Amino acid sequence: MRIGLVAGSFGGLWVLFARLGESWWQLGVAVGLAVVFAQAGFIGHDAGHRQIASSRRANDLIGLIHGNLVTGISYGWWVDKHNRHHAHPNTEGRDPDITVAPLSFTADQARSRRGLGALMARHQAYLFFPLLLLEALHLHAASVRAVLSPRRLAHRPAEAALLALHAGGYLTAVILVLTPAQAIAFLLVNQGVLGLYLGGSFAPNHKGMPILGADDNLDYLRRQALTSRNVRGGRFVDVALGGLNYQIEHHLFPSMPCPNLRSARPLIQRFCAEHNIDYHETSLGRSWAQALRHLHDVGSSEPLSDAAVR
Repeated sequence: MRIGLVAGSFGGLWVLFARLGESWWQLGVAVGLAVVFAQAGFIGHDAGHRQIASSRRANDLIGLIHGNLVTGISYGWWVDKHNRHHAHPNTEGRDPDITVAPLSFTADQARSRRGLGALMARHQAYLFFPLLLLEALHLHAASVRAVLSPRRLAHRPAEAALLALHAGGYLTAVILVLTPAQAIAFLLVNQGVLGLYLGGSFAPNHKGMPILGADDNLDYLRRQALTSRNVRGGRFVDVALGGLNYQIEHHLFPSMPCPNLRSARPLIQRFCAEHNIDYHETSLGRSWAQALRHLHDVGSSEPLSDAAVR
C-alpha cells in the first residue's frame, strides 16, 4: 500500500507539473515532490533492512528503484553506512552518523575545531535546521562519490545508470518546462525541503541520547535501547516519519517489518521496565528540543555535555 501510494503520488505530481507549465505555483509541486522523495527514501530504508520481500534480490530491487531512481541517493552506499550505524549506534569513532562535519556531537569533537569550525560549533544549535537545507545536496554528492569510488559496490553499473536517469530526467523536466528563475527556485525549494524533511525525521532517533565510548562493552539490548529515542504522536507521526518513530523497536529488531513496530512497542516497553532499562519516549517537538539542547551544550563545552558524553 505504501509503495502504491508513493508511486501514485510521484506520477500524479509530475503530471501536475507538466500541466502547470511556466507557473510559480510549481513551488507547491516542489514541496510535494520533496515529501514523496522522502517517503520513497523510507521505503528504501525498509528494503535495506530486508523488511519488505522474502528474497534479498527483491529487496535490493525495491531499494534501488526507490533510492537511486526516485530519490537520487545511492542505495548501496546508504545501506553500508546505515549498517555500521546500527552495529554501533551513538558510539564514538564507530557510528558514521555522529562524525558529520561541521556538526560536533561530543565535547572532544567541538574542542578539536579551529577557526570557522570552532565558530560554527559554538552556534551549531542555531545552525542545525538551516544546515539541513543542504542535507539533500550532501546525500546526492556522497552517492556520486560512492559510485565513482573504487570501493566495492554490489550493483555499481545499475546504481550509476539509475542515478544518471534520475538526474537527467529531473533536470531535463525542470529546464524544459520552467523559466530559468522558476527552475532555480524549484530546485532550491525541492532539495531544501527534502533535506529538511529527512534531517528532521532522523534527528529525533538518536541526537541528544547518550553517546558511548569506542571501548564500550554494553550488551546488545542496552546498547540499542539506551541510545535510541521513540517519538509518540499517533498514526500521523507514524506516516510522517516512515515508522522510524519506533526507533527502539527498530534498533532491537531491524528486520521487523515497519507496520509491526507499533504492536511490538508495548512488549518491549514492558520488558525494559521489568529489567530496569531506560526506555525513552517523547513528543516530536520535545525530541527536537532535546537534540538542539545537546548540540548547544556540546558546542559551548559546558560540563553537562561532558557528562552526556561519559
